Amino acid sequence: MSKSTISTFQLFAKFPDERAARKHIEEKRWNGTPVCPHCGSKERIQTRKVESYFRCLSCKVDFTVRTGTIFERSHVPLHKWIYALYLIVTSRKGISSLQLAKEIGVTQKTAWFMLHRIRESCGNDKDDDGGNGFLKGIVEADETYIGGKEVNKHASKKLHAGRGAVGKVAVLGLRQRGGHVKAKVLQNTTMQSVHGELNASIVEGSTLCTDEHRSYQGNKFNHMVVNHSAKQFVDGMAHTNGIESVWAVLKRGFYGVYHSFSEKHLQRYVDEFVCRLNEGNCKVHTLDRMDSLLRRTVGKRITYTELTMAA
Repeated sequence: MSKSTISTFQLFAKFPDERAARKHIEEKRWNGTPVCPHCGSKERIQTRKVESYFRCLSCKVDFTVRTGTIFERSHVPLHKWIYALYLIVTSRKGISSLQLAKEIGVTQKTAWFMLHRIRESCGNDKDDDGGNGFLKGIVEADETYIGGKEVNKHASKKLHAGRGAVGKVAVLGLRQRGGHVKAKVLQNTTMQSVHGELNASIVEGSTLCTDEHRSYQGNKFNHMVVNHSAKQFVDGMAHTNGIESVWAVLKRGFYGVYHSFSEKHLQRYVDEFVCRLNEGNCKVHTLDRMDSLLRRTVGKRITYTELTMAA
């Protein structure tokens, strides 16, 4: 038996029902002492007759461990949510809503909603190490483009505007050597847009490794360039192999699991892959990675109406 992971059989034994899952989430969120999610009080909390419900005597509001999280107002039992978190953490290329629906016995519509709620929390990077969220040292930057190929589109949907990135959405990725990944969907890859993301994500004085794309020129970092168009991929310490490996996993998920990312929800899909990579050290036990994702669920909530309304 592996010391760094847990099988589905073991997971089901650990969380056989709603009560077991709720107790685990309460312990991880409150460490044994319920805290009111409305006013933050933990001194005057009363247990209600209905198990799992609490009342804050300071603000006179009832709450549960679901309140103020992605689980709020969900009718799906918490042990099914726990299994969904497990699948998100362990499925390297992601899991489709159709597959999740079969795994936990809900409708595809419900599974789709659950997955987007989890992705919403994936973007809630609390920086568990206590840092300021900035990348430092040697940072690799590269952009990729997500969308269908023109040649595969129906005639009525072809843009007839050229090849390459036409009709696709740009995603800028940053990876610290030996550290975290950040990725952001961009409206365009102009110098202004790219520099804005670089400045907002990287500590001044760091070394930036990129390809020869013009948008990276003139930045304020120690800039090292590899010329991909000239078939140069490594020049001493300069390369972008780390961030390109992120795109390799993202594209495998795109083509093999999801088949399509809508532009409206693209940032959430990107956040899912980035979160999994950042928390995906195989030396860290699967339960610890799940608990890290559980911490992200607090303070994040999105409704079905918000997900489905027109962009």
